[in-house]
Amino acid sequence: MYDLIVIGAGWAGFSAAEYAAKHGLKTALIENDALGGTCLNYGCIPTKTILNTTKLFSQIKKSQKFAINTTGALVDLPQLIKRKEEVVNKLKNGLEFLIKANKIDLIRGSAKISNPQRIEVAGQLLGTKYILIATGSKPIELPTIKFDGQKIISSREALQIVAVPKSILIIGGGVIGCEFAEIFSTLGSSVEICELTANLLPGTDKEAARKLETILKKKGVKISLSTDATKVNFENYEKVLLCVGRAPVCDCLGDMEIKKERSKILVNEYLQTNIPNIYAAGDCIGGYLLAHVASYEGRLAVKNILNANTEKADYRAAPSGIYSNPEIAAVGLSEEEARKNYGEITVKRLDFLSLGMAHVLDESEGFIKIISDKNDFIVGSVIIGPRATEIIHVLTVAIKNSLKTSQLKDTIFAHPTVSEGILETLLSGTGTI
Repeated sequence: MYDLIVIGAGWAGFSAAEYAAKHGLKTALIENDALGGTCLNYGCIPTKTILNTTKLFSQIKKSQKFAINTTGALVDLPQLIKRKEEVVNKLKNGLEFLIKANKIDLIRGSAKISNPQRIEVAGQLLGTKYILIATGSKPIELPTIKFDGQKIISSREALQIVAVPKSILIIGGGVIGCEFAEIFSTLGSSVEICELTANLLPGTDKEAARKLETILKKKGVKISLSTDATKVNFENYEKVLLCVGRAPVCDCLGDMEIKKERSKILVNEYLQTNIPNIYAAGDCIGGYLLAHVASYEGRLAVKNILNANTEKADYRAAPSGIYSNPEIAAVGLSEEEARKNYGEITVKRLDFLSLGMAHVLDESEGFIKIISDKNDFIVGSVIIGPRATEIIHVLTVAIKNSLKTSQLKDTIFAHPTVSEGILETLLSGTGTI
């Protein structure tokens, strides 16, 4: 009999199992695919490994600005894919080590919940006091546009391409679409983004989204907004990348009457389902669909199992990142949301053109925006520019700990750095109310 069985070894499931084992629970972790889930194998890590190379390649192409002579530089795509696999495998080996070190039982196979205390997997019937469902998500198809793995591909197949396509249509101008537009345009493909809504990156700060749209167009990316992909002739493109979102995977429920809304598992603020000893975390419950949020939810679910539901989920300071070039990062409320919630707010904004390190790096496109309420508490921020996904954490800590702008203004930041842009935004950035 286990104390806890976790179904799914992505970031939510692995984080939950590790936390549970470290706190004395006899724990099993079930996985029917690869350790690390989508993020490690088909998402965050492989995508960012490739984006790191394409960004470096972009810098090499303008190396004369840095007084370096390079000619004939090319990206060896098969070698890049090989490096991506090496990075993924190294991290998977690390996960396997931690599972063994924490004495977690790793069971391979597809799980089915028989009843609240029983799970069937690989011909076994396992008993448990608690269950955590962390089964992740999968790419969405459209009713008339289906993946065939060759011409019409998902992000998973896009990460395996070893020959640069001459042309690619990207259906969906969200985070995944914009990141792959960055990758393929840098590698030399003719890229078009087709987005049904009126803006790239729906749900992101509109000013940041418009800025990225301008930058992508400068790189030769064609962007078709308010466009229905079903009206586009796919014969004009070598590849079609369909990335219009992800749907929760909940194929372990069997006949259990666990409440769902559409395809996502419904949980309360403690991440508990309608069946008291069954919890759920990560992409299968919808929400942010971010690996770091999934890890937080996995640990939080175990905390509530251990402590009888005493800690509510808190997403006020959940950062997000888009690894385009330049990067976009955000935390807290957007400007539009803050105005709706608070009415009176202050928005301070600084262009990276004003920052010394941005010119040293030759990455001066973009801005920092910091939003505070009428009592001076920081409630949100968006950054588009160099190292945005790193420096956003200064604002993440500020929001999580209810800091005021005056407290950051009194903090000494090192010079010259990109992060000092946060201080400069508050001291000398333009402001609106």
